[in-house]
Amino acid sequence: MARIAKVVTDIALDRAFDYEIPEAMRGRLVEGHRVRVPFGRKEVLGFVVGVAEESDVPGLRPIAGVVGEGPLVPPALLRLARWISDYYMDPIERCLKTVLPEAVRREDFGPRRRRVARLARGAPAPGRRLTAGQEGALLALGAHGAIALADARERGVSPSSLQSLEKLGLVVIADEEEERDPFAGAAFARSEPLALNGEQGAALEMVVAQVGSPQPRPVLLQGVTGSGKTEVYLQAIAACLASGRGAIVLVPEISLTPQSVERFKSRFAAAGVGVAVLHSGLSAGERRDEWHRIRSGRARVVVGARSAVFAPVSPLGLIVVDEEHEPSYKQAEAPRYHARDVAIVRGHFESAGVLLGSATPSLESLHNAARGKYLLARLTGRIDSRALPPVRVIDMRQEAARHRGPVALSDRLVRAIGERLERKEQTILFLNRRGHSSALVCVKCGFVVQCPDCSIALTYHRRPEQMLCHLCGYSAPAPRACPECGDTRIRYAGTGTEKVEEAVARIFPAARVVRMDSDTMTRRRAYEEAFAAFRSGRVDILVGTQMIAKGLDFPNVTLVGVINADLALHLPDFRASERVFQLLTQVAGRAGRGEAPGAVFVQSFTPHHPAVQFAKSHDVDGFADQEMECRRQLGYPPFGRAILVAFRGEEQKAVVAASEEVGEALRARLPEGAVLGGPCPAPIPKIQRQHRYQVFIRGSSMKPLARVVRDAIVALRARRGVSVAIDVDPVFLL
Repeated sequence: MARIAKVVTDIALDRAFDYEIPEAMRGRLVEGHRVRVPFGRKEVLGFVVGVAEESDVPGLRPIAGVVGEGPLVPPALLRLARWISDYYMDPIERCLKTVLPEAVRREDFGPRRRRVARLARGAPAPGRRLTAGQEGALLALGAHGAIALADARERGVSPSSLQSLEKLGLVVIADEEEERDPFAGAAFARSEPLALNGEQGAALEMVVAQVGSPQPRPVLLQGVTGSGKTEVYLQAIAACLASGRGAIVLVPEISLTPQSVERFKSRFAAAGVGVAVLHSGLSAGERRDEWHRIRSGRARVVVGARSAVFAPVSPLGLIVVDEEHEPSYKQAEAPRYHARDVAIVRGHFESAGVLLGSATPSLESLHNAARGKYLLARLTGRIDSRALPPVRVIDMRQEAARHRGPVALSDRLVRAIGERLERKEQTILFLNRRGHSSALVCVKCGFVVQCPDCSIALTYHRRPEQMLCHLCGYSAPAPRACPECGDTRIRYAGTGTEKVEEAVARIFPAARVVRMDSDTMTRRRAYEEAFAAFRSGRVDILVGTQMIAKGLDFPNVTLVGVINADLALHLPDFRASERVFQLLTQVAGRAGRGEAPGAVFVQSFTPHHPAVQFAKSHDVDGFADQEMECRRQLGYPPFGRAILVAFRGEEQKAVVAASEEVGEALRARLPEGAVLGGPCPAPIPKIQRQHRYQVFIRGSSMKPLARVVRDAIVALRARRGVSVAIDVDPVFLL
């Protein structure tokens, strides 16, 4: 039996420490166990990442205790954490924390317990006549099986009646563990599999063939909006369950989760298959209980956002990554993993199929399919041969000239909304900018009110009347006069969702309007309530940011208006055009998904931009061909690999010095053909009083790039107050 455990502590030291395994634990302690170990003068938590017979370190201290009954991190997830640590160049302890939710890691966070009453087995006949309250309590227990004392009055039962029945030996009251269910009380009508068309059937066969294959290949399912990708997901999961394996479904936004959960609960939970949900909107207790449901096998299908890729499903048969192109699958904080890529690696490790679905696949995935690394399945038409909605591009330069100033809604869009209201049809208005106005500008001196801690203008919010920074959260009262020159002729420039909502309410006072953005969706269950109201027809017009742009299916939506298609077009990021094209195509796909035909109006100040024009014709292949050629010529992904090294700190000189030192080291060691960009200020030079500089490296292969970056960072002289972050395969360059 092994005598030594190699433990990675929660303290970020990026190495394992040897500890002696006490005799009572030998033979029982394995990789993945959560343990308490002495570290200096205190005890800390850690993970066992290996066991051995001997150690070169003398005088080892023994493990103090084990947390939980068995290993919390399954071997497959431990292997995945090691891969993330190596590939994304992040300490192993941070990767292990990422794999395991905090609510599961914490030793002091146990299950919720409640006082519950049940009928006693073999209870004797009462020796005296029971009261009406006691008889009612017995009938209620017979109907419900058990009643928590805290909920007794809601069931028409007095807690005192239950307690008196306990004294008579007719009822047993005890503390019981209660599982927290984020969808307690929700009813899901059972849905049956739908008949597949030829393209769907071929895609399903391709996916099922990969489940359990010794060397599975990811399947890229490219299907136009409304083509029935979700039904392929559902039937692929059903086949996976029939083979005795479980499945994970990733969705890119928490806002997509309510409808996704309904689809999967209706198909599987209603048939008796456990469906768990994992996302940041759950309470810590709900996350803990859902995780343990998955770990125990009581939930075999998991639906969730990015971190659900680490759900402890075993054996795992399939991972579905819906809207695989979405940048929200990339983790912004360390470890900066991409959930789509982690899903592919996990599928490889566990012989599980991986299904990537999108109407507008990322160029990286299209490139992998072209190289044969991925299998490709296409769904080229909508279900029941419904037509894709026509897209009309409105030149807002002409609109501004006609109105002698900028307007939020063009005349053509206003007329189209009015027609939908008359026909009792619904409209979605999309603008990926919250707030009322994007800037406050003085007409006299040109002063723009900026955040004191970040290099951006403050956004005006009318409710409440304040200026707000969307990067750091700084807020200040909206000024009545220019803070610079005192002139009262200040102008609110730009348009946000608040202004659009205001304009709609002014033009259509009888319309029922709901706004969905991060300002309004702050309450728990706010997403579910808003979507339920829209689906039921209690809302005529839905105004919102990207949380309403994709993945949602509302048959009565016949009009989609894109208020400003240009917002992200001119950002200093090589993916800007791709993101705009994807977003326009996705939001356009929300229209005309029912019996009535749909239409899309795209308002743009650059109407002839390729991203706008290709989106107008729903031409994914045309856009991809043109954009791929630009990337190929410049050596940008997917034709090259990239690493972004970011430096930040309050002292600008120290940040510049660190970036220049790393830049010099890289310049001297980069492999032939690699390109070094910077060091230079980041596109947003300051956030939260932190000055930001960056170095952007790209080359033909990741391994030699990673090697020189590691060496340069290791050799970097420590500078107080300067942090360095390595982003492998960066998605955002701002």
